Amino acid sequence: MTIQVKVPLLPESVADATVSVWHKKVGDTVTRDENLVDLETDKVMLEVPAPADGVIKEIMKPAGTVVNANEIIAVIEEGTGNKAAPATEPKTASKPAAEAAPKAPVADTAAASQALSPSVRRLVAEKEVDVSQIAGTGKGGRITKENVMSAVDKKPAGEMTLDGTRPEKRVPMTRMRARIAERLLEVTQSTAMLTTFNEVNMQAVMDLRSRYKDKFEKAYNVRLGFMSFFVKAAVEALKRFPVVNASIDGNDIVYHGYFDVGVAVSTDRGLVVPVIRNADQLSFASIEATIVESANKARNGKLSLDDMQGGTFTITNGGVFGSLLATPIINAPQCAILGMHKIQERPVVENNQIVIRPMMYLALSYDHRIIDGKDSVTFLVTIKELLEDPARLLLEV
Repeated sequence: MTIQVKVPLLPESVADATVSVWHKKVGDTVTRDENLVDLETDKVMLEVPAPADGVIKEIMKPAGTVVNANEIIAVIEEGTGNKAAPATEPKTASKPAAEAAPKAPVADTAAASQALSPSVRRLVAEKEVDVSQIAGTGKGGRITKENVMSAVDKKPAGEMTLDGTRPEKRVPMTRMRARIAERLLEVTQSTAMLTTFNEVNMQAVMDLRSRYKDKFEKAYNVRLGFMSFFVKAAVEALKRFPVVNASIDGNDIVYHGYFDVGVAVSTDRGLVVPVIRNADQLSFASIEATIVESANKARNGKLSLDDMQGGTFTITNGGVFGSLLATPIINAPQCAILGMHKIQERPVVENNQIVIRPMMYLALSYDHRIIDGKDSVTFLVTIKELLEDPARLLLEV
């Protein structure tokens, strides 16, 4: 009995998907719920599990094909047993047998494909390599990132466009990268974006964190980072300046009565912004735990659209990569974004004395169509004051 493998129902805001990478080939044995293929949308990566035990009989949509919901992408011959000869070859260009690269043993390849981690799958898709040609050296024959990169290094030079001795390689943008490019260009063209800057003395926050970080981690099983202080400070400032927690809808200004703060996370596939819901109702520990969970999901390709939709304000931290000062781009349809940067010791004047303090530059990019300069500046000053006297975050004064 043959069973059709179909594209699952796509999220409401996603029109179609692209076949990113097949983890099985025609003739491979599969087990129920085993991931067969990754589908890339412009927002998330979707996995398509096997609907039953059996053997891959036909692959109808090779990597790179654009597919829609409920479209048939493969056929499985139900049942288990020894691998049968392929009934139908996948619809991809075939090579003469003499040119084919030597394949790893079938058992090893199947085991390695089943054990691909999300990060390895993303690397396989990005580098466009065939996992069936890779012998895994990890535990239990698993394919590692190093195995993938070794396979990339051995790719024929014919994939490069050569100009003398300087190689070039042309590859299409991933759907997510193309969507990021589209959104960023749209924001710069459709908003009156300006950025205001300030700096904050992080000494008080660092002292408080050093004093209580061990007790905090023991009590809540999560590290006390800097981000929870910034989220708390941003929420308090948003309460005082409702226009910064607003968005534009046509000719209307929508003032949000809730505080859903997005925290930008860098992944191998691009920047994503999971949202901390009702951040005003969360403790420091809950904020830190939510950030850790969201970051892990993002880097493992497990974020859903619900995790990223509906934010009212965004915080991005270029300081973790060493950025000293930058201008963040608004995360539309929001009207403002806070940029954190590297903490660096600098000489400052306190009480007519030059002292060394851990300083951080802050940047607030905002849509000048609805936020005036006065509101943007005082909003950022409020965040600065709250961070320099963090007790005010607990007292909400």
